[in-house]
Amino acid sequence: MKGLEQDSLTGKTVIITGANSGIGLEAAKDFARKGAIVVMAVRNEDKGKNARKIILLEHPKAQVEVMRIDMADLKSIQEFTDAIKDQLSSVNLLINNAGVMMPPYAKTKDGFELQFGSNHLGHFALTGQLLSLLKNTPGSRVVTVSSLAHKGSKIMFDNLDGSKGYKKYPFYGQSKLANLMFAKELDKRLKQHGLETISLACHPGISSTNLFKFGKKDAPIFLRNLAAKLLQPAEMGALPTIYAATHPSLKGGEYIGPDGKGRRKGYPSLDTPHSVANDDAVMKKLWEVSENLTGVVFDFSK
Repeated sequence: MKGLEQDSLTGKTVIITGANSGIGLEAAKDFARKGAIVVMAVRNEDKGKNARKIILLEHPKAQVEVMRIDMADLKSIQEFTDAIKDQLSSVNLLINNAGVMMPPYAKTKDGFELQFGSNHLGHFALTGQLLSLLKNTPGSRVVTVSSLAHKGSKIMFDNLDGSKGYKKYPFYGQSKLANLMFAKELDKRLKQHGLETISLACHPGISSTNLFKFGKKDAPIFLRNLAAKLLQPAEMGALPTIYAATHPSLKGGEYIGPDGKGRRKGYPSLDTPHSVANDDAVMKKLWEVSENLTGVVFDFSK
């Protein structure tokens, strides 16, 4: 599977959220190595700048910029997209990667449950606000990072904000199912309107990244050591993202994940979403609810 991706991204612009660590950083390294202009969209600019230094140590000629965005704040997303539109006339790749995993109950600045708000609604708003640049860029792609956790999950329309009860894992699964459904529904709508931009979803299998935290604390050392043995490293976890972003055979709507047992680790290949992700009525309702909650309406006109 290696070597099949597009080898050169020279002159192409990539925006990747959560690019300061984990699979986001590894993907950013790869895009920078291939000559892309990489915009690291991060909440913590200091961490972003440190990550940029890491990339430049490996690839001294890389074009890498750090810009602040808080996926849990619609105002921050609007400010980011306004700044991007001032600076750029095209975007080749948008990688919706940033995520929070199983935090204690909390809400975003706009009152959304934190995981649904950051992982899904934030990226929904970001994509909608960048669509004008994406649709005018030949061959552009949107890649949204989902998770194996989407399996068996559901969109809890009657309790999206968690006010009627909250459990970390079901709400994480909901956010990742929403990511996958959004990617599929976006691709369907892009094709319906005859636009060249395509949308894809991917998942990293199970990677030992800094998502494995207990609230704001790191996992105990024995768990981190165990994870390092059983799970694939971030550079392997990033391969499905890179594949989805660059493989020339992909047409849009695909779901890419590792090819190993249980799809937990390995090299990227086509994966099949769980049946819950194929409910057209739920996808349509999720889209409408997301537009209403964020106030972002996608303009698919050419």
